[in-house]
Order: sequence, then C-alpha cells, then structure tokens
Amino acid sequence: MRHTFRTIAAALALSAGSFSSLALAQATQATAPAPAAKHLKPALWKVADEDTTIYLFGTVHALPKGLVWLDGPVATALDDSSELVTEIADTPAGEQQKAVMAIGLLQGETLRSLMGDADRAAYEALLARLKIPAQAFDPLEPWLAGITLAVMPYAMAGYGKDDGVEAVLRKAALAKGKTLGALETVDYQLGLFDKLPREAQLKFLNAAVKDFDRGTSIIGTMTDEWGSGDPDSLGRLLNEQMDDPELADTLLFQRNRNWAVWVRQRLQQPGTVFVAVGAGHLAGPNSVQDALKAQGVVTARIQ
Repeated sequence: MRHTFRTIAAALALSAGSFSSLALAQATQATAPAPAAKHLKPALWKVADEDTTIYLFGTVHALPKGLVWLDGPVATALDDSSELVTEIADTPAGEQQKAVMAIGLLQGETLRSLMGDADRAAYEALLARLKIPAQAFDPLEPWLAGITLAVMPYAMAGYGKDDGVEAVLRKAALAKGKTLGALETVDYQLGLFDKLPREAQLKFLNAAVKDFDRGTSIIGTMTDEWGSGDPDSLGRLLNEQMDDPELADTLLFQRNRNWAVWVRQRLQQPGTVFVAVGAGHLAGPNSVQDALKAQGVVTARIQ
C-alpha cells in the first residue's frame, strides 16, 4: 500500500481538523514561505434533472496561501446553491479532540511494544530527527500515530487547514447565508481507521515512517493535479500500489457508493446543492461518478 495508503489516510485526516491539529502541534520545523498568488482551475461536475442541480467538487483539505481557485464556474456554482454539503460538519476543535481521544488510545499496552525491532528503530529515529520524545505517541493506537506523522509534511510545507478548500467554501457560504450540511460525522470517519485490523494499522504507521521524507513531493503533486483539473492523474496517484482491496473499499469505494446514493436521493428534492468532498473520491475508477453511473445517473463536467 506504501505511500498511497498514507496519502489517502492523510486526506481523510485533514477533513477532520482534530487529526491535523495533532500533527501541526508536533511540527517543530519552520514552515515554507507563502508562494506567490497562483490561479488554479480544479475540476467541477454537476448532476441535474428538471428541478434539481447538484454540483460535485473535489477538495484538498489543506493548502498553502496564495492559491486562487474560488472564481469562474466554481464561484458561480456556489453562488447558485442554497446549501453547501461537505464530508463532515465544521465541529469545534475541542469536540473533535475529545472524539479522537475517546477511541484513539491504547488500553494496557504501548505503541512501541506492538512494533517489531526494525520498525521500532526506524520509528524512533524519525521522532528523534523531528525532536519529538520517543514516548510521545506511546498511548496512541497505531492508526492515530500514523495519521499524526502522515500530516506533518503538510505543516512543514506551509499548508494549513484554514486555507483548505472546505474552510474557504464554508466561509464564503456563511457570508452568503447558505445552509451547511454534511455527509458523514467525525465519529464515523474516526471509526473507519479504528476498525482496521491491528496489522493494517501497523503497516500504515510503518509506511508513514518510511515515506515521511517523500511527503512534501507527494503533497505538491496532489495539489498540482487538483489545481490543473486532472482527476485522471490524481486517481492514478491515489490508486497506484493500493494492493489491499478490502482497505481501498473501506476508505474510498464504499463511501463513494454511499454518497452516490445520497446524490440520487437528493435529486428527488428541488433546489441547488454544492457538494464538496475529498478530490480522491471524484478521481479514478470506482469514483462517485462511476457509482452514480451504475445507478443510471449521469454527471457532466463543467470545469
């Protein structure tokens, strides 16, 4: 599963602010300077019938400053919509942190005691390089420690949740008096990881350690492909070396099918809705669009 597992997990993590805040708190290195303003054109689709329009927009949950993307067809689609629907609601950080700690802590064992000698040595070496005490994550489930490490490169590259797509969209939607909705809950997203078998969790943690130094380049590639409106390349990046079908189905494909059902059912209500979910869910095989097609619902790309 290698870096793709980590990329998907990081994307999920950054949709729940509690995960990313754990990582940001641990990032002790200086962040990169903000880049010059850059205009992007991420992909946008719509599903429509006689009296309903649903826009589908892929997001990146944390971005650097200076990126311009909320204009043109995307801005028009949001303006025309009465409701913004994201993966999860904008839950206060304290509540998110409480939810994480409720299920993310080990009982009667420590994280490093679960690791093999070689994996533990590599893990401790990375923490030492990051100036994080070796025991810092000992109380954490492997999935939570892995996510914390997986999102640290975002902070180190100067990416912030407040500049992420959801945060910008919510701010714009609230300023225009629009309703906010969500497809999932924080508890549900956390549960996706917590229910993974222990072996899969440890593989994830080991991959986060092994590929830590590649994080910045992977993040940059994801952002470039999103910003250029290239879902095919983004899908290839997210799916390459994903050699665990059960894991892929749990984290991506089943959720895509669930959301396609939501879209099809929402078409029965008149109105216009802007749905914003992680860009990986709208890219590659078994995407939300593919799941909608299987239900006889056609999507049309408009940017």
